[in-house]
Amino acid sequence: MTRLPDAADAALEPLREALLADAHGQAEANRHAAEAEAAVILEAAEQEAARIRAKAAAAGEEVALSEATQRSARVRRESQEVVLAAQNEVWLGLRRSVRQTAEALRTDPRYPALQAVLRALAAEQLGADAVVAEADGGGVFADAGARRLDLSLGTLAGAVLDSMGPELPGLWEAT
Repeated sequence: MTRLPDAADAALEPLREALLADAHGQAEANRHAAEAEAAVILEAAEQEAARIRAKAAAAGEEVALSEATQRSARVRRESQEVVLAAQNEVWLGLRRSVRQTAEALRTDPRYPALQAVLRALAAEQLGADAVVAEADGGGVFADAGARRLDLSLGTLAGAVLDSMGPELPGLWEAT
């Protein structure tokens, strides 16, 4: 995809800020939920490991240590799976939310100016003969022969989210 002109970056900045704020909020809520679920699993695992160690002490300290180590490793894997599943849910929810937030820009009083920038960009990229039409969720689609340019708000929001790659790991960290 061709890079947007500087004017488009400035026009999309409120979208980027809104998306990042929304992403951080959703990530924080889901991270807390995943941590709470992981804590419950870890607590149960620690209790089970303590029971196993006590029982195994009678049969031999070496066997108990081996079982506890294996159990602990399994519990850590299960906890990590819970966290990763929660992070995946956050990511998918974030993508849905980003798309909805972007499409809601159609009601923003600045939308006509954004749409004009997108139409100009489409003409610049595909030429003056390009057929430019409004996209269902906002933004525009443009066609010029075999070439097609998708500047719909949902696609642009997804591109913004994808471009934030280095910033996204921060969503999973405690703030």
